[in-house]
Amino acid sequence: MTAHGAATPATGRPHGAQHTAAEFAAVYGAAPTGTWAAPGRVNLIGEHTDYNDGFVMPLALPHTTLAAASARTDGVLRLHSGGADGGIVELRIDELRPAPQAGWAAYPAGVVWAMREAGLPVGGADLHYDSTVPTGAGLSSSAALEVVTALALNDLYALGRQPQRLAQLAQRAENAFVGVPCGIMDQTAAACCTEGHALFLDTRDLTRRQIPFDLAGEGLRLLVVDTRVKHELGDGAYAERRAGCERGARALGVRALRDVPYAHLPEALAGLADDPVTQALVRHVVTENHRVEEVVALLGSTRTRAIGPLLTAGHASLRDDFKISCRELDLAVDTANASGALGARMTGGGFGGSAIVLVEEADAPAVGAAVTQAFAAAGHAAPRIFEAVPSAGAHRIE
Repeated sequence: MTAHGAATPATGRPHGAQHTAAEFAAVYGAAPTGTWAAPGRVNLIGEHTDYNDGFVMPLALPHTTLAAASARTDGVLRLHSGGADGGIVELRIDELRPAPQAGWAAYPAGVVWAMREAGLPVGGADLHYDSTVPTGAGLSSSAALEVVTALALNDLYALGRQPQRLAQLAQRAENAFVGVPCGIMDQTAAACCTEGHALFLDTRDLTRRQIPFDLAGEGLRLLVVDTRVKHELGDGAYAERRAGCERGARALGVRALRDVPYAHLPEALAGLADDPVTQALVRHVVTENHRVEEVVALLGSTRTRAIGPLLTAGHASLRDDFKISCRELDLAVDTANASGALGARMTGGGFGGSAIVLVEEADAPAVGAAVTQAFAAAGHAAPRIFEAVPSAGAHRIE
């Protein structure tokens, strides 16, 4: 989930490998060794299941965080962002210590710390970042920043680590260094997604399946509605939900809520009757895992339109059981569905951010206009609406 102060915002600034390399040279006085990219992500289905050992199904966005980088031999880490205030952040790698919520530079610094803590021979580096991944929109700007850093260092120091391992190191950075108890989904999506596919990930054993997701070929569109409502996952609300899920697992005598079978959910909920808050959290996670499996089955039989009601059901669960929606997200979902969408739901950590809307291609303009008009009528800032196109995971740009 996207966290406080993560990557630089999408501002309309020039964005591309050549531009980022040129900015690196302007900042550091020499050309970079290379430029790398990692995408933001949108989660099709499977919300708040990853830290419960459950199932998720994200896809990478065309919006990316770019990093131009070169290695250093003096143990100094220099970080610069084209979209953040302030100049170069300079740190010594042997002095890195966990620094919860210490600003955007904590995310790449945390990756260096996590790699070194894992025994990897990572030295200093100069890095310059540029990003089109919106921050605070539930599109995983923090994971894009972490993963692009991990990939750049992996190549600069010839570490030979595979994408999933880089994702785990990035998660470790966010959990232990920055202090956000996120699951593995966002980093894995940034590292491992492939173009034209959604990623079905089992977060327990990290097995992955790339599920073809050719929306354009089926005459469909997946819209992202960025409500522009910012959220802070480090403020305790996210951690409270995670702790509640762990409390539910202990009460039910299972390792994680993943282990509560959908068919046995009524009995599990009955056993939690004296704790309605935990009961609701358990109900969401178990039903959400089931919804992910249903979506996988439907996509496998090319019944993409049929996933719409599952998206909407997922939103109701996040709104009513997990209680992490907000009036702007509810308005986006309700308006889209009332205007002809096949289904819609909030996506990301909650408390703001974005919703996704599955629509027929021909209906996309009208649905987007209806949502924008509804926001204006309610006195909200205009949402940012764009198409989610399943894109590639992290890679070096040649």
